[in-house]
Amino acid sequence: MVNNNSGKALRISPSVLILKGFCMGTADVIPGVSGGTMALILGIYNRFINAIKSFDLVWLRGILRFDTRTIFGRPDFVFLIPLLTGIVAALFFFTRIISLPTLLETYPEPVYGLFFGLIAGSIIILIQGMEKLTVTGSVYLVMGTVFGLVVFNLVPMNTPETGWFVFISGILAICAMLLPGISGSFVLLILRKYSYVFNAIGYLDFSVLIPFILGIVTGLVIFSRFLSWLLNKYYVQTILAIIGMLIASLWVIWPFQNRVYETINNRQQLISTTPYFPESFVLNIQIALLMVIIGFTSVVVINIIANRISHTEL
Repeated sequence: MVNNNSGKALRISPSVLILKGFCMGTADVIPGVSGGTMALILGIYNRFINAIKSFDLVWLRGILRFDTRTIFGRPDFVFLIPLLTGIVAALFFFTRIISLPTLLETYPEPVYGLFFGLIAGSIIILIQGMEKLTVTGSVYLVMGTVFGLVVFNLVPMNTPETGWFVFISGILAICAMLLPGISGSFVLLILRKYSYVFNAIGYLDFSVLIPFILGIVTGLVIFSRFLSWLLNKYYVQTILAIIGMLIASLWVIWPFQNRVYETINNRQQLISTTPYFPESFVLNIQIALLMVIIGFTSVVVINIIANRISHTEL
């Protein structure tokens, strides 16, 4: 199973964390792929949630008392700073330098193919890492799958571009980003705020970014604690439900889709997708299938290397 060591004793070099953060930031830009999913694939999910949760009342009291030991020692800054550096770098890179939303419109099959392979490989590894699947466990797996399918088949709604709604969008998006299997970008698509928010990120429109960031912070404070409680209290059930949501996410990540776009406020927005199986294997289809294989193989290889490193350290 992908290693999700949550302890601070696990040393990861800053350069590796920046790279992992970049992968998470890239995933967050793509509708249907969650940064939480990527954290799970990369083996840092539990530590990521616990690091966010460490910004608590004890830390705030430390700030009020000017207790530098608590201020700088309680949060896992050694982990968070390089990881967030990578995430922010990816968001700017794929909104200003290379527009990933545009690439998704122009070359959707190869991009989605890569992430389909990554997620499919992760599902198999996660299932293999679980103990024998019981009837009760199967129920949680099915519940997660059904919940994911319901979310992924929601119809985009008409929503205002006011500050209060951008704040709510930030809360909902970050909750989805933290939860493997559900994409924050997909939630923004449902709320019809995907292009609106990512254009604001690319062009530093603070009238949009400030309420959105405040929503993100609010969502992080509340939802990270709920997730941490679930993982500590009901770890197996939570992981099985997450695997179910990952299975459901394959519905929208499948690279071959009939995609319908609509122009809203002079911006093209994806409003619906319907999966199909290609009848002819033209070059474009072959490239997409190759990317699926590359993504799948990458996860398997990363997992093998991680397991060997763990055994070596033991």
